[in-house]
Amino acid sequence: MARVAAGARLHFGFQNLSLAHQRLYGSLGVALDSPEVEVVADPAESVRCSHDDAREYVRRAVELLDVPGAEVTVERTLPRHVGLGSGTQLALAVLAAVARAHDREARVRERAPKLGRGGRSGVGVATFESGGFVLDSGHPTERFTADRPAQGAWSVPAVAASHEVPEDWRFVVVLPDAEPGRNGDDEEASMRSVVERADPQLADEIAAVVTRRVLPAVAEGDVEAFGAAVAEVGRLNGAWYADEQGGVYRPPVGELVAELSGAPAIAGAGQSSWGPAVYAVTTDERVAAAREAAHAALSAAGVGGDVLVAEPRNRGADIDG
Repeated sequence: MARVAAGARLHFGFQNLSLAHQRLYGSLGVALDSPEVEVVADPAESVRCSHDDAREYVRRAVELLDVPGAEVTVERTLPRHVGLGSGTQLALAVLAAVARAHDREARVRERAPKLGRGGRSGVGVATFESGGFVLDSGHPTERFTADRPAQGAWSVPAVAASHEVPEDWRFVVVLPDAEPGRNGDDEEASMRSVVERADPQLADEIAAVVTRRVLPAVAEGDVEAFGAAVAEVGRLNGAWYADEQGGVYRPPVGELVAELSGAPAIAGAGQSSWGPAVYAVTTDERVAAAREAAHAALSAAGVGGDVLVAEPRNRGADIDG
């Protein structure tokens, strides 16, 4: 039996969505220690999996690994389509579990595209591999254009920079009661529309924030500077998405971010991926006050929801068996 557990990830945004620049996408994000997806696999002579979302990943993993089959049980899952990377982490956890059950190498980075993962952002694959803070290199614009290549015909973006996240940092995650974030064909259509008309000047502004503020802050362990910088990256990204999601942040995220940004315990706040997950950067010392601020933000916005507190995860997926 093989067991794989992988944590969620936050996606702070892309470096560039304009076809006018040489590299497209290029994302930054961070691994969280919780919530987790957990998958158990045993060797079998056929594909056996009762989990609707995981079953197709099991089939693909069996084909990619050239093994007869696997019996896979999903014991824990991440919230789906809220901006925490549920699809990629489940797909890679299944692949790694089936590989370990059959004593094969998973080679998740190489095989992720065949599972339909890593087509734009490389953060989910990189955090599954090693955790921490990740900045990926994006894709050559002339190869990617506004559409993704055919299914699996891409490489996961290389890691351009990675850092361990200080152990005393905390990420408050607010999950408001709202419609799921964009996914599947809807996400493809929205991204194509955004890329076709993206303002290249925003990419230049984001590049300056990433190189002069985000990277120095995480390298030096400056939580205040880091929180403010990733929040700015998110705000600038939101200008690209405004027409697609109804504003710089999708409703009701804007109200939540505004409330959280004014709280003394929080260094910075923003929307993870397509949302509706909202993150707030804080420290262990201030986490109680930050949690209270998150509940107060939900109340002020007039929406229900859950508030989670996650530690940074400076390791990849746990693979046992």
